[in-house]
Amino acid sequence: MTEPNQEAVVTELTEPASGSGPDDGIKHRKNGLTRGVTEELAENMRQGWADTERRDLEPIPQAAHTARRRAELSARFPGERLVVPAGNPKTRANDTDYPFRPSSDYAYLTGDQSEDGVLVLEPGPDGGHEAVVYLRPRSERGNGEFWLDNHGELWDGRRNSLTENEQLLGLACRDVRKAADELGRATGPVRLLRGYDAGIETALAGRTTTGQDEEFRVFLSGMRLVKDDFEIAELRFACEATSRGFEDVVRVLDRAEGASERLIEGTFFVRARVEGNAVGYGSICAAGPHATTLHWVRNDGQARPGELLLLDAGVETRNLYTADVTRTVPVDGRFTPLQRRIYDAVYAAQEAGIAAVKPGAAFRDFHHAAQRVLAGYLVDWGLLGDLSADRAFELGLHRRWTLAGTGHMLGIDVHDCAHSRREEHVDGTLRPGMVLTVEPGLYFQEDDLTVPEEYRGIGVRIEDDILVTEAGNENLSAALPRHADDVEAWLARLRA
Repeated sequence: MTEPNQEAVVTELTEPASGSGPDDGIKHRKNGLTRGVTEELAENMRQGWADTERRDLEPIPQAAHTARRRAELSARFPGERLVVPAGNPKTRANDTDYPFRPSSDYAYLTGDQSEDGVLVLEPGPDGGHEAVVYLRPRSERGNGEFWLDNHGELWDGRRNSLTENEQLLGLACRDVRKAADELGRATGPVRLLRGYDAGIETALAGRTTTGQDEEFRVFLSGMRLVKDDFEIAELRFACEATSRGFEDVVRVLDRAEGASERLIEGTFFVRARVEGNAVGYGSICAAGPHATTLHWVRNDGQARPGELLLLDAGVETRNLYTADVTRTVPVDGRFTPLQRRIYDAVYAAQEAGIAAVKPGAAFRDFHHAAQRVLAGYLVDWGLLGDLSADRAFELGLHRRWTLAGTGHMLGIDVHDCAHSRREEHVDGTLRPGMVLTVEPGLYFQEDDLTVPEEYRGIGVRIEDDILVTEAGNENLSAALPRHADDVEAWLARLRA
């Protein structure tokens, strides 16, 4: 929280000197208030600042990859102006914002994470494009912007100059304050990634069509289906950091017993902030019956001995690629016989699902393989009457307790490529370089009268991040144990 302190400092700096009237000097607008600034103070603030411009910067590591991605995008839409905004800060409450994260498509194509940025691919006469990114420049010292503006660098910190960003990003950079006017005056067909920058959308009103913009969004999403070497390295690191975050949680489980899912959430978050950007999504720290709620993110319950903890969390790297891993562990270190029976069923289903991930396989194959295994266990346990496993699976009756699909694409979004074409994704085939999760689960609700009482309130999920390789697959999160015996041994070692 910086705003209250800023207000106090601004008040001190900008109150008129003794004897000066309210109209003396220049004006400063802060949170809707105008205060006088003496000419003497304004002149003082203009002087005595060192030159901090950085020269001879090296391009960011992904610059070659972002250039190749923009070339692919250019080839798909020759002769059209393409506009991809980063997005604007979003208000959390009153005058405070949520931490900013740029749109995934913008980050994927530029490597930049600046708020308010806008990537524009301007069409050239040869059918290609010139890429330009509009960014906020340094705030000026000469006119007082750096301290008189609410988001000047004195308050919000130094940002790169346009020249510095050109060296880092390998892109021509322009002042984002001119973007709306320049785009509004431009002629020719335009496609816009909608939903991120209302000002840019207003500037292009009447120039784009919903259908064309949707086609643009779908193509952008599909570009990310196969990961390049840079992305795979990012996801590999995200999984490694996530494994360390899970170990951190295990080490505090003794303190969490009878205490708080909040402690578990906070413990993992520390690892995510130290090694990465943040968590890639809201962590699910679900103890006891909360584990039966698929998207339990309240994390306000207790972790009690004798119960299971379902932890679904992922570190997002500083380049915004996220892991997505789940482990279900006994809070006191050992599974009960019933917990192990359910856990072993989910483990067997995950093994079948992972085995089905390979080049040329249908995307849905791993889901069907895992779900068939779970249907068989549910039949064996007498929960589906006298039906065969095949018939139960055909009727979908297992879904009462499996609830969700078995996985999804993973990358710069936790549910990556969500808007891509069905025939390339969910109805398509797997290719080397794709990364997806395999995460079967069983969830017996507390109030489910169709299962024996001892099952109620138990939820188990096991999730790993799987890279499709030329030879089959690689489990990027394999550092975390999965087999029940290995899980118990892991817990004992870390808590010794």
